[in-house]
Amino acid sequence: MRLPPPPATTVFDRVSALAREAGAINLGQGFPEIEHAPELLAAAQGALVEHSNQYPPMRGLVPLRKAVADFYKREQGLGLEVEQIVVTSGATEALAATFLALLAPGDEAILLQPFYDAYLPLVRRAGATARIVGLEPPGWTIPFDRLAQAIGPCTRAIVLNTPGNPTGTLVGRADLERLGALCEAHDLIVICDEVWEAMIFTGEAHLSPLHIDSLSERSVKIGSAGKIFSLTGWKVGWAAASPELAALIAGQHQFLTFTTAVPLQWAVAEGLALPREWHAAHRARYAAGKDRLVRGLSAASYAVLPSAATWFVTIDLAASGLEPDDEAVAMRMIREAGVAAIPVSAFCGDAPERGYLRFCFAKEDATLDAAVERLARFRKS
Repeated sequence: MRLPPPPATTVFDRVSALAREAGAINLGQGFPEIEHAPELLAAAQGALVEHSNQYPPMRGLVPLRKAVADFYKREQGLGLEVEQIVVTSGATEALAATFLALLAPGDEAILLQPFYDAYLPLVRRAGATARIVGLEPPGWTIPFDRLAQAIGPCTRAIVLNTPGNPTGTLVGRADLERLGALCEAHDLIVICDEVWEAMIFTGEAHLSPLHIDSLSERSVKIGSAGKIFSLTGWKVGWAAASPELAALIAGQHQFLTFTTAVPLQWAVAEGLALPREWHAAHRARYAAGKDRLVRGLSAASYAVLPSAATWFVTIDLAASGLEPDDEAVAMRMIREAGVAAIPVSAFCGDAPERGYLRFCFAKEDATLDAAVERLARFRKS
């Protein structure tokens, strides 16, 4: 029997495996240590017995799709209709359905690096080719000159991530306007991963390509209830776009997962209706964790880059007086300090950035304090 070769083991797998073996504090993987959404858990429990557990509509429960639209209207000032939203089994499935819907063999998609690790394999599974353009560190800004040069006759889409993982940066209105002009000129679609939209710590409102006139009809917005409510295992996400784009995405979604767990859909619908004060308090828990980790790392002489959003901060290895090989430092940090972080090069394809490490601060105070103490000793070794 002829089988394809197994996929290569990722840095994520190697870091996690080594962390388990070493009993290290894991600040690598992006999940919270304790769940802080009891309202959602109670809603899911109630939905198991109060609602049907049979197949819902393929595009998602209408009450959930309406709740998504209402949430975006209230929180971001976006005017979306129910038919513009497709509920998926997590944001990664939303990305997969979108890539399969909008890319064909021979097409090209531009990825801005560093990027979430699913983008590249999903583009390839659609039969398309990825053209990679590196963001400009340490501010991780879009290099519009190189972006424009990367656009060719086969380019169909640009994949954007704001707030960015692993960088924690936001794409501002001026850059979105520039991106819109570029997409209009070349008839391109923007696929925008916005799963961290509820974890912005600067007080700014989230800005989506859907806010930009030139992009509103040519953009797909990817969202995640798992990130909004810190319930990463629920895998409830969605894609929001113009009715025409949403119909194409739904056409692929029906043959990927068809639907998503019904009780969780009901629970997310209830959660999205929670008042703004709830979301502010939920976000504040993570803001405090971020501040605690940044203070500790800075006091230990690590050069921490600014981070406006997500559950992550990154350190600049060279500015911290460490060797610039991020994977080597990450492995040594696990073995010698007992703390796991993720090399930013793991979020790259061509010509990876190797001078940065990502840490997750969605942990309890005691975990962060213990990690900082170990990292301070490592820094002096």
